[in-house]
Amino acid sequence: MRITIGIRCMVPKPPKVLAGRQNWLKASDFKLDDLQAVLAHKLKLSDLTFADDIQQQVPLYDGPALLAQMHADTSGEQSAQIQSEWQWVWESGPGILVIKQAFADAQVIDRAKSLFDDIYQHEKLAERSATDHFAKPGANERIWNAAEKLCVQDPELFARYYGNELLRLAATAWLGPGYQITSQTNSVNPGGQAQVAHRDYHLGFMTPDQAEAYPAHIHRLSPALTLQCAIAHVDMPLESGPTLYLPHSQKYPLGYLLADCAPLHDYFATHRVQLALAKGDLVLFNPALFHAAGTNTSKDIKRAANLLQISSPFGRAMESVDRAKMSRLLFPQLKALAASGELSAAQIDAVIAASAEGYAFPTNLDLDPPRDGLAPPSQQALLRQALAEQWSEAAFELALERHGEKRTT
Repeated sequence: MRITIGIRCMVPKPPKVLAGRQNWLKASDFKLDDLQAVLAHKLKLSDLTFADDIQQQVPLYDGPALLAQMHADTSGEQSAQIQSEWQWVWESGPGILVIKQAFADAQVIDRAKSLFDDIYQHEKLAERSATDHFAKPGANERIWNAAEKLCVQDPELFARYYGNELLRLAATAWLGPGYQITSQTNSVNPGGQAQVAHRDYHLGFMTPDQAEAYPAHIHRLSPALTLQCAIAHVDMPLESGPTLYLPHSQKYPLGYLLADCAPLHDYFATHRVQLALAKGDLVLFNPALFHAAGTNTSKDIKRAANLLQISSPFGRAMESVDRAKMSRLLFPQLKALAASGELSAAQIDAVIAASAEGYAFPTNLDLDPPRDGLAPPSQQALLRQALAEQWSEAAFELALERHGEKRTT
């Protein structure tokens, strides 16, 4: 039987009385019973098509198996179905999933970790060691803007690391094309204490008073602007303190107002879940999910991960990144890797998405008017054109410079 659904445009009637705070959230409205009601739903494996297991309400996916399914289906329909399932998990389900062996080449992970260790030691000697938003000083070793630093130090390694089709599939599932990747590596030493439970960027980086100033629809919008990820650079048994999560908590509307809420933190401490990870696993979650890095109780495990914030092209990423510089450094490496066949076209596309600017705006429309569409070409479009047409390095650098000049006043 075929079901036809008719859609009518319904214009809501304005409320007769506009007094009060109908579109404003208040921390004082928090009730633990309301939160528990949101968390009461339990996901079953039968609810999902592509997951291999569910542990503590977290769906687990087999990365190599997913890639095989994607490559076997040239229509792209399988990929679209996987993306639809993930989008549902992040928005309406537990808010978190894990792709096992998403980064299957251990050598690439090890090379990246070694380079990040060197960068941290250099910054430490230069007295530039970073601090953590949600942990005590000295609990960990953090590198800000790790994506650009990796690209500058070793663009070929950057290409191999970020030429990851599963990461691209996940990012476009939540954010669409043109997203912006920023990253910070974090190594938690033995004895490093846990973070406090929190939500992430954007509203998660505000005090409750600051977040209250934003209307309710912005609280709903904020999670749609970012996908939070963690790439395990080492095996992480539970004793090493992998991240703690509260599945389904991203659906609680007052969550951004509870940074100082003792009942919330007490509840999190007794109901959070924690999963051991293996090197190369990829955790992806809604930034509104309550989470916190755990305490490293091990004697000799330095827990190391690369933390990614993948931002919508329609929002502001957390870090400033010189994407023109990254594009210039990557161009000859991508040409060589494409010519040798070491990276596929899909992997090259993933690298471009992780580096070059994918959105045409803001720009100076006097100097950079739309030519063949509604928007001028983006930095990503320029890089793709240069690779497709086999430009020289000099030609690409000149075009990149002119592209940047057009975007200034």
